[in-house]
Amino acid sequence: MAGKPQKAPTFEAALAELEQVVAEMEAGQLPLEEALASYRRGTELLQQCRARLEDAQQQVRILEEGALKSFAVNQAGAGNTFKRDDA
Repeated sequence: MAGKPQKAPTFEAALAELEQVVAEMEAGQLPLEEALASYRRGTELLQQCRARLEDAQQQVRILEEGALKSFAVNQAGAGNTFKRDDA
């Protein structure tokens, strides 16, 4: 379908395809035009993987800055209750 945009592959799918492209190119058996097309596809996949990794790193930074706080075990009271140090 020409009017429907393709959904980007998952990180794992893009990485697996990139590994396949690299292996085919390293084998040295591709004709010139196929090698150029494979190189082009490899650079697209590499950009997708890098963008996904950068997104994941940003999400981790956000979690570390906002959500992850040190917790102390509250020995008083029933059971194992936890109290945030910043609360």
